[in-house]
Amino acid sequence: MLRENLNDLVAFAAVARAGSFTRAAARSGVTQPVLSRAVRALEERLGVRLLARTTRAVVPTEAGERLLRIVGPQLDGIAADLSALTALRDKPAGTIRITSGEHAAASILWPALERLLPAYPDITVDVITENALTDIVSERFDAGIRMGDQVEKDMIAVRIGPALRMAVVATPAYFAARPRPRAPQDLTAHACINLHLASYGGRYAWEFEKGGRELRVRVDGPLAFSSVFLARTAALAGLGVACMPDDLVRADIAAGRLVRVLADWCAPFAGYHLYYPSRR
Repeated sequence: MLRENLNDLVAFAAVARAGSFTRAAARSGVTQPVLSRAVRALEERLGVRLLARTTRAVVPTEAGERLLRIVGPQLDGIAADLSALTALRDKPAGTIRITSGEHAAASILWPALERLLPAYPDITVDVITENALTDIVSERFDAGIRMGDQVEKDMIAVRIGPALRMAVVATPAYFAARPRPRAPQDLTAHACINLHLASYGGRYAWEFEKGGRELRVRVDGPLAFSSVFLARTAALAGLGVACMPDDLVRADIAAGRLVRVLADWCAPFAGYHLYYPSRR
């Protein structure tokens, strides 16, 4: 089977459509001699004359018109397909895998995805929520979201959320039956709702700070969850004292469903960061 040089066919089609080597060269961005050599090589291989050259114009011969009808639409189709592929480079597309804690996924990641995905339908996002710190390279994640102080030093970290504060809360009925804690150490006498955080090696030791003094208190109680949302539910049910990011219970406190204590011991701290490997 005769296998023609594609560049020669492109050159022939450009000249035949332009009716001039000069105009075809200007449109295609190559020199006139290059086009002339390509068309001549094609004619020699086919053994027929494809273009009739006059002092005024260049027109296809009968063989040239037949060849143009055959290859012209196919060349146009190839050009259109290549343009479509190039367009993929100009807009976000593909799958992104992100590991995140539950609270960060709900408070930071989801609002961003809700705005992003309708505008970029070619993006697919896989969000894996887990409390443990994840090696995003070995687990083949594109990025992770964690507290700024939890991110490894060899990662690029970008802050994506405001500073956070924890809130220690319980229902008014709970505190009506027990004295409110005045200092973090008083929590050891209360029924506290624990959190399992693998990144902290097990149960979360409640962290406090006041006047430069830092305290960690290990509390006890009837319940422990790996979800701050379930801890909030348990607190609202009057089952004990819970400690969680204050944005989760701000409305409950304002409505009087929960009472906040030890607010002066809950200092702001670094919020969530998006992190990814520096080499990618």
